[in-house]
Amino acid sequence: MTQSATLATPANTAIPGAQEMASDAMIERLQWRYAAKKLDPAKAVPEHKVERILEAARLAPTSSGLQPYEIIVVTSKEVRERIKPIAWNQGQVTDGSHLLVFAAWDNYTAERINMMFDLTNTVRGFKNEGWENYRNMLLGMYPQRDAEVNHQHAARQAYIGMTAAMLAAAFEEVDCTPMEGFDPKAMDEILNLRERGLRSVAILPLGYREADKDWLVNLTKVRRPREQFITEV
Repeated sequence: MTQSATLATPANTAIPGAQEMASDAMIERLQWRYAAKKLDPAKAVPEHKVERILEAARLAPTSSGLQPYEIIVVTSKEVRERIKPIAWNQGQVTDGSHLLVFAAWDNYTAERINMMFDLTNTVRGFKNEGWENYRNMLLGMYPQRDAEVNHQHAARQAYIGMTAAMLAAAFEEVDCTPMEGFDPKAMDEILNLRERGLRSVAILPLGYREADKDWLVNLTKVRRPREQFITEV
């Protein structure tokens, strides 16, 4: 090997500074994003971007890996027009091209718990004694709890997924607006969620900001300073 020869960087070795550049880019995207108040109805989010946003939510962590929620993607204009009045008439519901509805399980059942543990065993191709013991522990706890307690626990997992979707949307330079301002019972009725054992907990319109009609777009992002927000022990 001559002195001028160059060694290839191993695939699992980070290029110096590359990780910091990527981290800086992510922070820049988070500085860029905001809860858009006016989306441009003439601009639709490309499907490949929507799929990456959904995949980020699918890959998000959940307690015990149960993934106790589903995402309903509403693109039908007619359905979104029905949803808008029960969502405080917020324009993003119909102005965005996609409406993501995060719907959590209404309860933990033995069937649902076993479904996820069986899926894990199938995908990994083996059974693990410790994992099976953990399955039995959950089966002895969750189905016996009050259904509302279980639903609220499942709903918290859905928020993790929505956060992942929001981060992915920012990375894709897609605007989104997380919303709890809607009538969940009416939403469940419109989308027939209760029949599927689901209850809506949050919605996320996707689209592109219509900057000249959005009062929030140019206002400074306000967050508490680090020293008031983070405690190190």
